[in-house]
Amino acid sequence: MAAPQIVPYDPAWPSLASGWSARIRDAFTRAGIDMTDLAHIGSTAVPGLAAKPFLDLQAVLPAVPDEGAATAALASLGIQRARGSRPDSPGVDADIPRPGSDPRRHEKLLYFRDLDDGGSLRGLILHIRRADSPFADFVVSFRDWLRADPEGRAEYERLKRSLAAVHAGADDYDDYTRAKSAFMDRAQAAMGWPRASAPTDCAAPSLEA
Repeated sequence: MAAPQIVPYDPAWPSLASGWSARIRDAFTRAGIDMTDLAHIGSTAVPGLAAKPFLDLQAVLPAVPDEGAATAALASLGIQRARGSRPDSPGVDADIPRPGSDPRRHEKLLYFRDLDDGGSLRGLILHIRRADSPFADFVVSFRDWLRADPEGRAEYERLKRSLAAVHAGADDYDDYTRAKSAFMDRAQAAMGWPRASAPTDCAAPSLEA
């Protein structure tokens, strides 16, 4: 991927997410892959929030599936296995662990598809995570918190725009992604995560930064 770019919110994003979610759900069902949840996550799932021009979807499965089986199931949709720009690119084979959580539960598979329909989006990103992944629960909680908290949403947009400017000459999103972690650490306390229903090994530390 190229350097970070932030675009204005587009009201068409939720319907695009619904359409792609239906296609992915059908592809997994036909392949016999059991999925417990499929959600629209990330900034494009937060009304009014400027975002990178990529639609983020999260598929939650009882366990991370066989990579070959998942890749074969998604091939007909033009969704391909994503590889990081660097050996340690965050969020490709594992998420950056949330404070207090078990890093072993952050394994994942990442998939990507270009979107070249002339709209505001450049691509679709599919995150496949296991049901007991703390990060799977965190991203949904973070999305819901941004939807409900105007001040937090505005602060996050300011941060993203600032970081996009700082990393405008970058070859990838890696440093941009890592730089958002401090905000997410503070947000974790503000949004009361982990929830009672979240994976139980995620004790939230004090984040008075």
